[in-house]
Amino acid sequence: MLHSVGRTEFDHAVVMVRDRLDALAPHYERQGFHLSDKAVHNLGSCNRLIVLEGTYVELLGWPPGAPPARKEIADSPFGLEALVFRTYDAEATYTRLREAGFAVNPVQELTRPAMLDGQEVQARFHTVRFAEQPLPGIRMYFCRHLTPECVWSPALMAHPNGARSLHRIDARAVDARGVAERLALVAGVTAEAATGGWDVPLANLRIHVQQDDAAQSPVLSTLTLENRDGAHYTLDTGL
Repeated sequence: MLHSVGRTEFDHAVVMVRDRLDALAPHYERQGFHLSDKAVHNLGSCNRLIVLEGTYVELLGWPPGAPPARKEIADSPFGLEALVFRTYDAEATYTRLREAGFAVNPVQELTRPAMLDGQEVQARFHTVRFAEQPLPGIRMYFCRHLTPECVWSPALMAHPNGARSLHRIDARAVDARGVAERLALVAGVTAEAATGGWDVPLANLRIHVQQDDAAQSPVLSTLTLENRDGAHYTLDTGL
């Protein structure tokens, strides 16, 4: 079960696989991750998850041979491309973001089938998405889990490679401070100066924005996981 703490929590990272979900899933299984079964959302997209303690990595795409499902992901590039923050009150998050000057869409309900105790049930979510993304190059939104038990199943969290949690997410930008402060405003936290750039401190991980004068637009670069033995390593997306 998820529990709110004082600072905004990170919910999940999205690795965009477009129409190659079936082809790329074995790449993650060979790394020792236990993936959830493929599920199709009510909006037409499909996914498989790497479920971790309190967070997860979503491999997101659409069926091969079909047109891209969902307008907001049709042009998304392959690879790590979206940050999803957690909310426990989607309407309140919508109001806060609007009052902060962001263009946000009304709260949307997202569903997909899930297996729970051998029975198929509906996993349900409320999402707060942006009509215009706060930063070019980094998609983001908020998610409220109405049925967290459908995601954080102990069986799905038992990874042969020992993966336990997300540790850190790295991004690159010409204006590291500006990008970090924009991310922090979205998340409702305060950016902090850090070696080589700026950090956005969330309740359960840090997003580090590295100063990179060659970055044409802000871009997510790497996702670092922590294993049960405390070891850290970068996720190999295979893309």
